[in-house]
Amino acid sequence: MRSLAELQVGDSLSDINLNPVSRLDLIKYAGASGDYNPIHTIDEEATKAGLPGIIAHGMWTMGNLAKLFTSYYEEGFIQDYSIRFRNMVFLNDVITLKATLSERTEQTLSFEVAAVNQVGKEVIKGDVVYRQF
Repeated sequence: MRSLAELQVGDSLSDINLNPVSRLDLIKYAGASGDYNPIHTIDEEATKAGLPGIIAHGMWTMGNLAKLFTSYYEEGFIQDYSIRFRNMVFLNDVITLKATLSERTEQTLSFEVAAVNQVGKEVIKGDVVYRQF
């Protein structure tokens, strides 16, 4: 694994493929986050809300995106993180996490980040500023 200091603009971090989204993932996240909205865990409630099925919490997806930087915490920290929710994540979706270096200064690295589902549709897109020690 390369260090972040070695990256050049245009280089990408290694993609991370998550396991298919499971109901248990969403139940655990509801408990951890305190977001018990039933559209995330109960089929009938999601259908009543006009959805085709239960959807993952947006923050579940956003939180997973930070995994791209876990291996690099000895080099620095995420200083800023902004995303836009683009599409819903459903049960059994397989999400791929991506990051590409878009700009660098002496102490900061700016990345374009995205989470993409199994058919190539972006579910979230954003930017991460990583500050090196």
